[in-house]
Amino acid sequence: MNFVPPAQDKDPVEASRDVKGRRPGKRRFRPRWRSPLTRRILALNLLVLVIPVLGLMHLDDYRKGLIAAELQALTTQARAYSFSLAGGAVVVAANGEQRLVAEQAARITRLLLGDSTIRARIFHREGELIADSFRIAGLSSGIEVTELPPPRPRSGIAGWLSRQFDRFMDLFAGRSDLPLYRENRGQTAQDYEEIERALLGESTGVARRDGKGGLVLSVAVPLQRYRQVLAALMLSSDGASIEAAVRDRRADILWVFAVAMAATVLVSFYLSGTIARPIRQLVEAADQVRRSKNRRAQIPDFSRRRDEIGELSEALREMTEALWNRMDAIERFAADVSHEIKNPLTSVRSAVETVARIDDPTQQRKLMAIILDDVQRLDRLISDISDASRLDAELSRAQTEAVDLKQLLNAVFTSYSETQKDAGPRFEIEIQDEKRAGELTVIGMEGRLGQVFRNLMANAISFSPPGGLLKLSLRRDGQEAVVMVEDEGGGIPEGKLEAIFDRFYSERPKGEKFGTHSGLGLSISKQIVEAHGGAIRANNRLDSSGEVCGACFEVRLPLE
Repeated sequence: MNFVPPAQDKDPVEASRDVKGRRPGKRRFRPRWRSPLTRRILALNLLVLVIPVLGLMHLDDYRKGLIAAELQALTTQARAYSFSLAGGAVVVAANGEQRLVAEQAARITRLLLGDSTIRARIFHREGELIADSFRIAGLSSGIEVTELPPPRPRSGIAGWLSRQFDRFMDLFAGRSDLPLYRENRGQTAQDYEEIERALLGESTGVARRDGKGGLVLSVAVPLQRYRQVLAALMLSSDGASIEAAVRDRRADILWVFAVAMAATVLVSFYLSGTIARPIRQLVEAADQVRRSKNRRAQIPDFSRRRDEIGELSEALREMTEALWNRMDAIERFAADVSHEIKNPLTSVRSAVETVARIDDPTQQRKLMAIILDDVQRLDRLISDISDASRLDAELSRAQTEAVDLKQLLNAVFTSYSETQKDAGPRFEIEIQDEKRAGELTVIGMEGRLGQVFRNLMANAISFSPPGGLLKLSLRRDGQEAVVMVEDEGGGIPEGKLEAIFDRFYSERPKGEKFGTHSGLGLSISKQIVEAHGGAIRANNRLDSSGEVCGACFEVRLPLE
């Protein structure tokens, strides 16, 4: 045989750990800004806000619209200049040949443009550059007029951040897709696509980017007279106004986004506070209830909120109250059980001690009879206590079904009316007519409901005098089935109509042997009826003179 070592008690520290290996104690709570719920609310709100802002920050369509409008304006201006040049800088030879005078064209161009930032260049139909408005002394001069760049951003970290942001937004806006503007020292028509197309008689506009990331807009129109193309006029302009408009629009969007983001953050914190704070309070209160040994810890009442958190608070309060009531009931039950068991045990102990000291066989037999009677009483008491203690678990696990009360009551009535002696009470059953009552079916456990009615019948039989009437009736009252058990006994003592349903309460008829009943029958019956959503109550029956002539137990159960 193998030796099995005895089980050793667990270390109390280890035994106090929960299923995850943690020791119970005060729960640590996060600050609001570290709350996962707050972070989720904030992230979702900001995500909804950032998505349209990112779309607006692109501004691609807005930029393209401004570029198209600027190119259209340049084209209109270039055509007007072309007509002026064709009328003032073109001469006709004696043989009818038309020729563009470069000096005259350059002079007219400078007069037309004046102080404008638009640059005009004229390319001969052979391809060479013959006039440039930014050359103040002709093409051979080294003096060139160029527009000063805009002021640089502020130096330091602010300037660096501004430049980096502009660079990022330029890439994001898709401006890097534009062709790069290059200007050779000796410019020809082959350097610019729009010039070549203009020399073929087609007006064209092109947007490019310079080496610094800026925009360069240029249009080329044919310079012609009597449909003969003599040269091509190209007007060029920077996109400073477009960049300023896009930058202003972007700044407006960023400003609106900043305000909206601030409002979103505040609203998110407020929303998370209205949700997370009461939940945190409920968790703290529940933790205090878990650690507390009395009822001083209370669940906060948020029922005035009239939302899900209020419903949660109310449910937790009701659950806590139900748990305390259940614990009180368990304590009372344990106290009642110990008291009820102590009485027969005391009697047995006294009889055993006495029987050991006497030698009279007659007295010994009497004492042994007392011991046997007390042992039987203990057996009945323990059986009833076991049944009562299992009842809660059974009621919570058992499967319910449709129970026909007519059939059930007929079976209970038949079992008692056919087994009672002739000296017992008379039995009568009254069931409401089916046409008037309809189906009298309830949802529940047939065995336990049968136990209720058997307990009531047995109780009524024990109080009924010989030949007295015991009546069992069933009727419908609205959406409830009403079962009544009436007898012609001595009734229920005044002021005990509620106490008779307490555990171990026993008010037995005179002459009945003590200890025959445990006092748990009516208590178990009430527990079963309430578990089925019904109610049970007791009343005294009165005769015409107002005297008590019996007891009446009424059971109400909700119909299916």
